[in-house]
Amino acid sequence: MYEKDAIFITGDAKSSQNNPITKKFSQYFLALVVNRTTGKIIDVDCSATVDLTRRFVQSIFIGRHIDDPLIVEDISNRYFGSSQKAMIVAFQDALKKYHAITALSK
Repeated sequence: MYEKDAIFITGDAKSSQNNPITKKFSQYFLALVVNRTTGKIIDVDCSATVDLTRRFVQSIFIGRHIDDPLIVEDISNRYFGSSQKAMIVAFQDALKKYHAITALSK
């Protein structure tokens, strides 16, 4: 399903105690499939409890470069779910992992 140059990266963060995600998953996860060479985000999923949330999160990430500095701004300006801060932290965690993985390839 995914090209040979695709890599799978996860980022995680704590979500608030009253968040349904915390009750179901213990914490917030963001999973990204990224082209190792180009940095383009091919697919994304998250520990959401509602399918609409997953689709909206996909609209924020898919097709963008993982290093796009506006991704965090778009999350802040467009996503007003209770896990907004957790999503930002999980994305930053995944971004660090991406940089570590691609640094090994050079």
